[in-house]
Formats: sequence, C-alpha cells, structure tokens
Amino acid sequence: MTRLSVNINKIATLRNARGGMIPNVLQVALDCERFGAQGITVHPRPDERHIRYADVRELKQHLTTEFNIEGNPTPSFVDLVLEVLPAQVTLVPDAPDALTSNAGWNVGAHFDFLKGVVARFKDAGIRTSIFVGTDCNNISRAAETGCDRVELYTEPYAASFAKGAGTVAVTDFIQAAAHASTCGLEVNAGHDLNLDNLHYFATQVKPLAEVSIGHALIADALYFGLEETIRRYRQELIVE
Repeated sequence: MTRLSVNINKIATLRNARGGMIPNVLQVALDCERFGAQGITVHPRPDERHIRYADVRELKQHLTTEFNIEGNPTPSFVDLVLEVLPAQVTLVPDAPDALTSNAGWNVGAHFDFLKGVVARFKDAGIRTSIFVGTDCNNISRAAETGCDRVELYTEPYAASFAKGAGTVAVTDFIQAAAHASTCGLEVNAGHDLNLDNLHYFATQVKPLAEVSIGHALIADALYFGLEETIRRYRQELIVE
C-alpha cells in the first residue's frame, strides 16, 4: 500500500504569520502521526519562511514515523540533514526565492553534483530520493547517481485532471514509474495531489511507494478536521 507522508510546511507558515508558537508545529506533527500519517515531510528553505532549521532538529527528537526532509542541497541544507539523519532526504532543485517547487532536476546537467551529494547521504544511512519529471532518460540518469528513489513531480497531472484530461496526463507517469522500477528505483510522488485526483493516480501509477502531500491536505483539514482529513487521504490510497 502507498504510504502517506504529510508535509507540515503550511502549519509553520501559519505560525510564522503571527509569531509565537500557535499552531505548535511539533504537536501538529505528532497528531498527524497519531491520526494515521505514515511519515512527516518538511521542506526548510534558507529564509526559514515556514519550517525553520530548529523545527527540523526538534521534530527528529520526537517523531516515530518516517521523517522526510526535502530541499535544495545547499551546503547548509546538507549539513542539517547529516546532523539530523532522517529516514529520507528528497533533493529538490528549487531556487531560494521560489514560492513552491515547480520542476524536477535535469539530472544530466547536474550529474556529478547530485552523485556526490547522494553518496554523502547514503554513507550516512539516509535513503535518498531525487525530484524529477517523467522523462525516462532523465530517470535513468537519476538511477546512475546511486539514489534509492525518485519523486515524480505531479503538478502537470493535477492540472490536467482538473480540466478533465487526467486519463491522458497520467500516461506519462505510468511509464515513468514503470521505467524507474526497471532501473531499480522505488517511486514517490508529490505536488498538487488532493482528494479529487489522488485515488485515480494511485490506481494507475504502480509501483508507488509514497506520496507527500501538504497544501491540499492542510486546506481540507480546515473543513474536515485533521484526523478525518488524514483518514480520507489514506482511504484514497487503498487500491486493488
């Protein structure tokens, strides 16, 4: 069954908008675990506009599910990950001023850099995933870096699904996941997955180890409550 990792960046964004400790990022993360999340994801950025490096350190001390830290492997990010030693690190090529991640790596153009970073994390016992699109040649190059997984950037699928073209858009992801598997890679997915489009994606794209969902899930929690929202997302991942 595909695992659900809840990205709690938006909780930190809300906290930071007012200052203080409300909502409490650690408590929300622990509640997510208690309500059925099988992992917690954070994406610290250099300006700490949502998750702070201090949050990452505190979370590692208390979480009991898989901890996934994603971000651009700048020197400070690499140092943080090697200090905290999460279960998984996801390498994302976002610029420091990016509002949100909007593309995967061109692995060939950054091959030596990525291979070196992957080696450092794997030497520390951290499972390493590279954020990519659906180009199969690019996924092959990712496998050559020595990484364990790729995470498929799913915004193109989500945008097409909202326009009624999900059955067409998912084809590239089906092929990408199958190709990744032949390369010895496990497959994660994330970005703009929600209660409308998640189940169809999970039924079509196999094998699918994990999805990481934050913005939509936290928005849904405003209406359904956090516990019920996590239950609904877990339900969407149950496929034949």
